[in-house]
Amino acid sequence: MLPLNDPTIRASFVNATRKELSDLTLPDLTSLDWDRLDYLGWRDPKFAKRAYIVVPVDDTVIGVVLRQADADPRRRAQCSWCQDITLPNDVVIYGARRAGHGGRNGNTVGTLVCENFQCSANVRKLPPVAYLGYDVEAAREERKLGLRARAAAFATGVMAES
Repeated sequence: MLPLNDPTIRASFVNATRKELSDLTLPDLTSLDWDRLDYLGWRDPKFAKRAYIVVPVDDTVIGVVLRQADADPRRRAQCSWCQDITLPNDVVIYGARRAGHGGRNGNTVGTLVCENFQCSANVRKLPPVAYLGYDVEAAREERKLGLRARAAAFATGVMAES
């Protein structure tokens, strides 16, 4: 992922209100290893249930404000984005208000994602060897591409008018 700055991130949000943008607390962008990120995701330290993602889509980035659902945190689930079956972390349901008219009417979309957005690290772990001659490096690259595609599909889905 290409490094992003504060103005670029703030301008990327498609479903944020002015109040949400003014309350937005960004992570320390200088400490991030941008080469090892497929998307930028973080939880807001001021609001317990609010989180944000910024996803590269084609030649631009799409930012989405998320809200964690009030679901039972003890249930185990598979992340829809990284699809890691040996998750070392919890997966939660995040919902996002749709952009534009649909969002103003209360339409939302949701997804199961790693609670603290560890997907990029999860897909970079070497998968177990499935059979003799299995190419683990190719499998890892395929997992990275899959993560990028699923995250981008979610972000563009937030922009849909349905």
